[in-house]
Amino acid sequence: MPSVLSLTPYLETLETIAVEVIRPTAAEIDQTGTFPRAAMNALGESGLLGLISAPEVGGAGQGLRGAVRAVERVARECGSTAMVLAMHYAGTAVIEAHGPEAVRRDIAAGKHLTTLAFSESGSRSHFWAPVSTAAPYNGTVHLDARKGWVTSAQEADSYVWSSRPLGAEGASTIWLVPAQTPGLSIPTPFNGLGLRGNASSPITAHEVALPRAAMLGPDGGGFDMMMSIVLPYFQLMNAAFSLGTMESATTKAAAHVAGARFEHLGQTLSDLPTIRAYVARMRVKTDMVHALLLDALDAIETNRADAMLRVLEVKAAAGETSTEVTDLAMRVCGGAAFRKEVGIERHFRDARAATVMAPTTDVLYDFIGKAVCGMPLF
Repeated sequence: MPSVLSLTPYLETLETIAVEVIRPTAAEIDQTGTFPRAAMNALGESGLLGLISAPEVGGAGQGLRGAVRAVERVARECGSTAMVLAMHYAGTAVIEAHGPEAVRRDIAAGKHLTTLAFSESGSRSHFWAPVSTAAPYNGTVHLDARKGWVTSAQEADSYVWSSRPLGAEGASTIWLVPAQTPGLSIPTPFNGLGLRGNASSPITAHEVALPRAAMLGPDGGGFDMMMSIVLPYFQLMNAAFSLGTMESATTKAAAHVAGARFEHLGQTLSDLPTIRAYVARMRVKTDMVHALLLDALDAIETNRADAMLRVLEVKAAAGETSTEVTDLAMRVCGGAAFRKEVGIERHFRDARAATVMAPTTDVLYDFIGKAVCGMPLF
């Protein structure tokens, strides 16, 4: 069952890339932990890396809804590629609001891949409270940090980077850090359970010198940007990643049980009511997340009073549900699900990432509870 998120004319090109470039390489990317460079090149050449960039710099100007649609479609084929794309769009949203025109034009032209560098070893999943520092030095600024898991760490052209303020009041300041800046190092490559091709690694910064002009927005204004720009993009795209993963797992599981046979009984697995009930649960849960995601988009676009609540809810709901749906897929496909060629176990592993990416599901439940009880979130 195709998602209505993908049925718009400007994503016809994405459909071609998803089928002809991303799908054929997804299993190999997972097996080898290779970054999806061919997919990112194809997305760049087609203009889809500039999907949310403004038309005046050569972008498509599609905004949050376009980003959500694109990430959901890619996630049905390859979770790693979808997460790289999601983090690129999250960084792009900040650069579009506060970044230099030259970088904005390069992103729109598909020549520049960016990502977020918010999470840190010192503040863990509390991404809004960086402990890394920015200090004036001989007319420049020195950044020092131990960043946590940065998607596309070895592959991005720039990082949208958080630190403590340079001198102003506030929780954080945001910077645009070119990836080749001296003083940056990546201690270890990624070798993980799921999303194995997303090149997510820690980054250490030691006396990284930047011009003050590399600051995105005002000094001390990082928290406001995180809440007003990054959080809606990240939360909804993360939910779209989970939705695409669920869609693919549900489709593959249904196809498997419809084709796998008990030859001695002359029946397929789908002839068993228990199997059909599991598949039904997968379909219902996937559709529920789809509906919540569409409602969250509507809430944001119409500035509804419950928009922030929906932003908080959607990642938590999608992340939790994706683990349930992929677990059901493993169950209904039985031993076959453990084979790489079936594709179910890849989605099962990839789905686990959403619950632990900051803000984690447990942190979101706390925020949601505070919102419902009328308490301040911070």
